[in-house]
Amino acid sequence: MTHPLTTQIIQTEAELRALIGEPSAQTCAKISDRLNAVTRLFIERSPFLCLATSDASGHCDLSPRGDPAGFVRILDERTLLIPDRPGNRIADSLRNILANPHVGLLFIVPGLTDTFRVNGRATLTVDAELLAPCAVEGKAPRLGILVDIAEAYTQCSKAFLRSQLWDPTRHTDPASMPTPGQVYRAVQGEQFDAEKYDRERAERYVRREGFY
Repeated sequence: MTHPLTTQIIQTEAELRALIGEPSAQTCAKISDRLNAVTRLFIERSPFLCLATSDASGHCDLSPRGDPAGFVRILDERTLLIPDRPGNRIADSLRNILANPHVGLLFIVPGLTDTFRVNGRATLTVDAELLAPCAVEGKAPRLGILVDIAEAYTQCSKAFLRSQLWDPTRHTDPASMPTPGQVYRAVQGEQFDAEKYDRERAERYVRREGFY
């Protein structure tokens, strides 16, 4: 393994462990293959998660998923159901799952600095009976992701505390950032009408077009 910018690289786990050390026994002991009455609260109260997938060649994708808190159904202590809502139809996550069912989930609860991780195997389902309770605004999803839990555990607060993510005094003014239209224009060229794109997108969102 090489890198064009440096020769100072880690190539083996032994080298990595010599640098960072081993996890504590207490840290390892928190990893479970199922939910319990305490850990299920992280899923029931989470309105947002990140879904990590990879294809058969190892190319990775990370996709945000969000809905009202508790949108991920807990079917039993070892099985979750994530509703799939309308998106851009590129379907990176879904196509990856078809090629490689191993997934990672990170559940985030607003205001909470601990997060909850789930690793497992995913299956795509169109079972209308399973999906019906996932309806929002009267619309049930046509597709869902079943996740059979292999590992479930809390992630410590350090990343959220270091980033001060929930501190409103550190939040970025959206006006200081590029709009989606401006991003498109930076990629596609000055001929792209960024203002029109942003205006029409905002109008669609007001109508909640394509949300469910």
